[in-house]
Amino acid sequence: MAETKGKFDFAIDRGGTFTDVFARLPDGRERVLKLLSRDPQNYKDAPTEGIRRVLEEESGQLFPRDQPVDTALIGWIRMGTTVATNALLEREGERTALLVTKGFKDLLHIGTQARPKLFDLEVAVPDVLYEEVIEVDERVVLCRDDCQLPRKDPKRSTGDSLEVWQELDLEKVEKDLRGVLSRGISSVAVLLLHSYTWSDHEKAVGSLARRLGFTQVSLSSEVMPMVRAVPRGYTVCADTYLTPKIHQYLKGFTAGFKGGLKDVDVLFMQSDGGLTPMEQFCGSRAILSGPAGGVVGYAVTSYSQMEKKPVIGFDMGGTSTDVSRYAGQYEHVFEATTAGVTLQAPQLDINTVAAGGGSRLFFRSGMFVVGPESAGAHPGPACYRKGGPLTVTDANLALGRILPPFFPKIFGPAENEPLSLEDTMTHFRHLTEEINSFLQSTMSVEDVAMGFIRVANEAMCRPIRALTQAKGHDTSQHVLACFGGAGGQHACSIARALGMKTVFIHKYSGVLSAYGLALADVVEEVQEPCSLKYEQRCFSELDRRMEQLCRRCRDTLSARGFSRSDGQISTEVFLHLRYEGTDCALMVTADGYPGNAHSCRAGDFGSAFAKRYLKEFGFTIPDRAIMVDDIRVRGCGKSGINSMHKSKKGHKQAKPVMVVKNIHTHNSSHPCISHQSTILVEPSCEACLTEDGDVCLAVGSDSQCAIGTELNTVQLSIFSHRFMSIAEQMGRVLQRTSISTNIKERLDFSCAVFGPDGGLVSNAPHIPVHLGAMQETVQYQIRSLGNELREGDVILSNHPCAGGSHLPDLTVITPVFRKGVNRPVFFVASRGHHADIGGVTPGSMPPHSTSLQQEGAVFVSFKLVNGGVFQEEAVTEALMAPAQHPGCSGTRNLHDNLSDLRAQVAANQRGSQLVGELIDCYGLDVVQAYMGYIQSNAELAVRDMLREFAQRRRRQTSGSLDVESEDFMDDGTPIRLRVQINEEEGSAVFDFTGTGTEVWGNCNAPRAITLSALIYCLRCMVGQDIPLNQGCLKPIKVIVPPGSILQPSQNAAVVGGNVLTSQRVVDVIFKAFEVCAASQGCMNNISFGSERVGYYETVAGGAGAGPGWHGRSGVHSHMTNTRITDPEILEKRYPVILEHFSLRPGSGGAGKCRGGDGVVRKLLFRNKVVLSVLTERRAIRPYGLEGGEDGAAGLNLLHRADGRILNLGAKTSVSLEPGDMFCLYTPGGGGFGSEGDLKSGGPQRKRRRLNEVFTERGSVFEYRMAQEGV
Repeated sequence: MAETKGKFDFAIDRGGTFTDVFARLPDGRERVLKLLSRDPQNYKDAPTEGIRRVLEEESGQLFPRDQPVDTALIGWIRMGTTVATNALLEREGERTALLVTKGFKDLLHIGTQARPKLFDLEVAVPDVLYEEVIEVDERVVLCRDDCQLPRKDPKRSTGDSLEVWQELDLEKVEKDLRGVLSRGISSVAVLLLHSYTWSDHEKAVGSLARRLGFTQVSLSSEVMPMVRAVPRGYTVCADTYLTPKIHQYLKGFTAGFKGGLKDVDVLFMQSDGGLTPMEQFCGSRAILSGPAGGVVGYAVTSYSQMEKKPVIGFDMGGTSTDVSRYAGQYEHVFEATTAGVTLQAPQLDINTVAAGGGSRLFFRSGMFVVGPESAGAHPGPACYRKGGPLTVTDANLALGRILPPFFPKIFGPAENEPLSLEDTMTHFRHLTEEINSFLQSTMSVEDVAMGFIRVANEAMCRPIRALTQAKGHDTSQHVLACFGGAGGQHACSIARALGMKTVFIHKYSGVLSAYGLALADVVEEVQEPCSLKYEQRCFSELDRRMEQLCRRCRDTLSARGFSRSDGQISTEVFLHLRYEGTDCALMVTADGYPGNAHSCRAGDFGSAFAKRYLKEFGFTIPDRAIMVDDIRVRGCGKSGINSMHKSKKGHKQAKPVMVVKNIHTHNSSHPCISHQSTILVEPSCEACLTEDGDVCLAVGSDSQCAIGTELNTVQLSIFSHRFMSIAEQMGRVLQRTSISTNIKERLDFSCAVFGPDGGLVSNAPHIPVHLGAMQETVQYQIRSLGNELREGDVILSNHPCAGGSHLPDLTVITPVFRKGVNRPVFFVASRGHHADIGGVTPGSMPPHSTSLQQEGAVFVSFKLVNGGVFQEEAVTEALMAPAQHPGCSGTRNLHDNLSDLRAQVAANQRGSQLVGELIDCYGLDVVQAYMGYIQSNAELAVRDMLREFAQRRRRQTSGSLDVESEDFMDDGTPIRLRVQINEEEGSAVFDFTGTGTEVWGNCNAPRAITLSALIYCLRCMVGQDIPLNQGCLKPIKVIVPPGSILQPSQNAAVVGGNVLTSQRVVDVIFKAFEVCAASQGCMNNISFGSERVGYYETVAGGAGAGPGWHGRSGVHSHMTNTRITDPEILEKRYPVILEHFSLRPGSGGAGKCRGGDGVVRKLLFRNKVVLSVLTERRAIRPYGLEGGEDGAAGLNLLHRADGRILNLGAKTSVSLEPGDMFCLYTPGGGGFGSEGDLKSGGPQRKRRRLNEVFTERGSVFEYRMAQEGV
């Protein structure tokens, strides 16, 4: 299909700034062209202009710009476009209405309930894509064998049985739709619960909408029939919102050609790396249309089927950098977030990080910082002549790595000037003066610029390590395929830092996304949900359904002109598999695993799943059933041109690189070549050309100068990244090798590195209640065990007196020894939340505990590994010990406890190994010196913040710099704080004297919790990224009265202190500093269970308003960021129906800036369970500030099946019967400022492109968000 002899074929990537054109000419020659995507003075549409220019210049015929292009000479056109992406980023899609099941009008506003940036008090979340909501009176629920409510006639579906509890009221829907239509909205998205498996109601609503005249109707069951209502809802909204914009663009594009291109094969690239006909191109599959071409380009040109060496794609652009991986198959994800919108659709796993040519350069508190803020396209870097800030691009220009004569003259206010080296150097000279003044140093401009480049390189290495190591791959065993505008200037450094030996740069690297379009195939994907087990009795049904989907793919591709007989059509089957009772599903192909007597005819998916699970997670669960969640078939119509793929090593065909110009750069004599883009060949690297004109770089070892113990600010930033990377890699090992849902899937753990004194150096991820708390645990062990610690020992601890938070959080500590040193030189530790460690209730989080023994097994300084031997018998005995106490049980899940403890030991071992490698590289004295410098950097940032506050306070009042505040728990216990600030030192005393005594109950908070809350508050008030380590508390003296609720006795119950009192401590600190009004101040801990099932959740509320922002509604705040279980998953796995989940209007405090509203959540139980609630702010309302009103208090109601309504109070356990309904009303946030001040106007928010605020995407980003959503 790709052969069009005698005609011109075009592959075009229309990007945000440039449009790249690859053309194959009738005589077989190839031509590339680059032009501005927007140049209205010269042409209407860049792709059309690119085609016109090539046709006119190469054919010798005249193609007037003001007339439609004659298509007689055009064979095919393939395009990738950012039209959909830009409409999403700018929020300039079609006006849209959402139709959703009644009771869930705010479901997509609440989303996962987690906030995107942990330390931003102004919770900035992108607006939803719809303008109006229609609630549809209908309800479908899944049948359950254990349901004790009256049954209805079941409806059969794709493996599930369903009951219609509420018939669809089409009359009401029609009335509502007519109203929406009358207001000018002609696009509707339909999301009804469980429509992924039974779509009759959605189809009826869709038919009605089309009949009424809506021009765009998208049904979630058709756009992406996968379980999980929230991402499916986002996806169908994106489809509705963006597809009309795509059609609008296509209409304009085709109008530029005679006949509207009706006789030309026009294909568009989708997010999954496959082409689709123009008329099938839709919004939900278009977001990665541009970047996907680049992935196909490097995959086809860089990967050798003979050598099978995996490739990392590195595409460094202006605002960000895209990183992906290819090892013979495209790596897809089926849920990813772009510009704050989570899309549930097959898409290439392209990881975007906030580090590109436009990343801004800062010098903060003695540290070089690159990004994440970007200069964007406007004003752009300083060298763009538009008053922009210093960026990575400027650093490269200052070092001579960018040659202005080779750039088009498109800069300056009139967009007709070259890059300005003068502007760049002026900015750098000012920054260099500032740095030298601060450090008392004599750095040159080149020193400073090179320092920022090295820091930027290290920042970009971290996501590449994460992408490879997350799935058990060795980063160093990859080829780095570099393309895009800026990547060639950084490729050698990044490859060397990652241990890679080869960098490959294709001859079309500057236009590789366009070239990739020419190499791509047409793809047809079909998918349907499934609820079958992968077992013998289901194989025939699975085979039938797989063949049915394959036939659909083949028929569709055949209808598009592909021949079955010539082998142009191929299909690949995937099963979405997971172990029963887990959420870790893998999309598995049986390629290489032929069918046998114990598998499906289509292949041995069970063996393929087990091998991949073992590779990614380090173990399998052979006695656990395997569930099939979805069946997916990917059909390919072979249509790509043949890539001239030859060996990229350049051996016999190699010839010397032609250096365009010898120019001055830092420590380099022959730095770069011009080759579509600028490529820097660093010392000890060797470049050669293949016979096809591609560049292959052999990366040698670094002959860097030895680093001393004296402070080097560039090395300070690099070491900061290195220490964080160690903690992150420990976390990856822990997640891969653990077995429990809490650690493997909910990611409820932290890993950290500590100095020889137990002081925190780096911690990942940033779970608020773990911040600083582990430091207390490590330092307790140093004091307690001292010289008893030996190499091969590993300590287990969870007791509050030893720095524990609450008992289920088990901390495993490993001392790191060095030959010739008799004491530990570092410590590494991991803290994981174990689902059960015994006690009075399942889950070890009883709402009514009054002593520590009721909350589970206790470890103070327990040697989990002694002399290299895992003490399984002793730890088992300790985990079962709670059974000795009246009414208590030992652990109810010993197997998972032991497996997860081993995983924590393995994670520590990896951390110890990485610390050892760092010491091998730099020397112990250097590594420990920089550990101290990093801690000092955090200390400096906190001191600066305290001084700034003191100066601001002094301007406002002429009195004391001391501030104080108090707030109360619901039982009346006060938490009091007095802060005494020393402006000269930048230090403070936080004195909690006057706080109430230890309480009868479990709201007592160990001292470590107060320190965690304090570090969280300090980081929020600093307002920028700083290393979160021991240095944060160096300027702080904390006084907590013994015997108080914040430092209780050894046997006090503490489970509520971790999840409730911690929030009140934050409220009190922010109140003292007048930072913002109180947020909901509660985690709303809800759990229910029986002998067979157990469930736990925390629920969102309102965020407090602040000076210049309204509080966010329906979001978690401060010391928690837990994601809520999706309604469809909740109802699929537990005996409960979610009747209602929406915002609680009016619960946020009024004011110039309004507090966020809480939520209303109603759970109807289908079986007998015990319900436990552990909540606060049911009596004491969240405070407002500066005249703002308080937020509403929360309320816990129980609606009995017999009609009684009971107020459950804040903390209780109660037995429920089938038909009982629990109604949760969470608190709102406080308002800020008097409503009377509204005359002067509410908060003004500067509008920014969402890719500047929400840059990151991909599996690495999703993993970190999931970690911070704990």
